Amino acid sequence: MSSASVSSQGFEVVRGRGYRPLQVIAYVDALCADRDAAWERAARLTVLAREMEEELERLRERVAGLAPQTYESLGESARRLFELVQAEAAAVREEARREEQRIGDLAREEAAGVREAAQAYADTVRADADEAARQRLVEARAEADGIRVAARVEVKERRAETLEAVREMRGRASGMLAERTREQQERLAEVEREEAERVAALEARHAEEVERAEGVLAEAKKVFAEAEESSRRRQEEAEEEAAQVLARARVREEGIVRETERVLREHEARREEVQAHMDHVCASLSALTGRVVE
Repeated sequence: MSSASVSSQGFEVVRGRGYRPLQVIAYVDALCADRDAAWERAARLTVLAREMEEELERLRERVAGLAPQTYESLGESARRLFELVQAEAAAVREEARREEQRIGDLAREEAAGVREAAQAYADTVRADADEAARQRLVEARAEADGIRVAARVEVKERRAETLEAVREMRGRASGMLAERTREQQERLAEVEREEAERVAALEARHAEEVERAEGVLAEAKKVFAEAEESSRRRQEEAEEEAAQVLARARVREEGIVRETERVLREHEARREEVQAHMDHVCASLSALTGRVVE
């Protein structure tokens, strides 16, 4: 079963929230449409009345422009008939004038009534819309006040919860800090102990390496001394061998010089023998030929 009631305008009144906004908007739109239709009808009736007045004025001008007809040449009967017709026409004109006056009055009255009804309808619509807007504004303000109050209450509750959480976190942090400090001190002591052991091991290793380096250095000095002695001996042996080689080279050189001088002497003696033989041959040829042979 629904808990919503209905207002005098047909709106559903929702508990705690006022009218339904969509129903209010639809109702206002319908009222605006009816108001526009009434204004349009009043405008059409006003235009129709103006057109009828203009048509009546044109008919009056045409009747006033017609030449009067006497029909006197047609005799007494025609004249009486003409007078009767004129009287009838005057009665018809008077009736038409009264009817025109009545229709014009009715049109003006209806147009005025339509305008008044439209204005009243528009005023009613505006008043209903204003009342609905005012009611909605009041409800919105009340709802906003409720939200603000609820928000303040919630903020206070959240603030208390937050403060409690902060206190708890501070207590935990203090305990954790003390525990962390103790652990850090223990860790620092352990690190210092490990560092002392590592330094001692490094010093022992350094002493061993220094001792090993000193041994290597002594061995290197010994090897260097031996190398110097061996080099000196080799230098002396090389110098002695070089002296011997030089002496043998000098002896060889002297032998080569002596052999060269001997060969040159032999070549010179041979050349002299050949030259003497050639001179003898030339002399013999000159004696035989009687010519000088060069």
